[in-house]
Amino acid sequence: MKGKKIVLGVTGGIAAYKAPLIVRLLKAQGADVRCVMTHNACEFVTALTLQTVSKNKVYTETFEKQGEWNPEHIALSDWGDIMLVAPATANCIGKYAAGVADDLLTTTLLAFGGKIVFAPAMNDKMYNNPIVQRNIRVLKDCGVEFIEPIVGELACGAVGQGKMEEPEKIVERIKNIL
Repeated sequence: MKGKKIVLGVTGGIAAYKAPLIVRLLKAQGADVRCVMTHNACEFVTALTLQTVSKNKVYTETFEKQGEWNPEHIALSDWGDIMLVAPATANCIGKYAAGVADDLLTTTLLAFGGKIVFAPAMNDKMYNNPIVQRNIRVLKDCGVEFIEPIVGELACGAVGQGKMEEPEKIVERIKNIL
């Protein structure tokens, strides 16, 4: 992955705590990583943490108040070779499947011309909901790849399929795709 440019989207699920390790593993493989976080993701992991491990600015705002003018969603979509969303919540999957662009992550997804990969993480009841499964099928039909969640203990204490795949396996999958 040496020299590859990866845009990592981080959404607001408990599995966001794994995002810094994903960044570290990608960087160890020689990739350059830029992170886009939803506001809800910032409740689980800080932008400063991702900035520290990526050694790049972390993007959280659609409309930057200060600094050089640059439509970030276009700049990021032009920059990256691949876009990974990990964790991908039901909310993000649904918005992208419907073409909704109401934050920096969804606008970047809609503008991104390269390969997109989602690593879902949510409660198993949510993951198996027919609406979520329909949204996943819609995105797969559009060429989005999915790293299926694994069976394990979920944040609510239940055991089921909804736990985000481990960072090492996610990075291996990205390496294979690239």
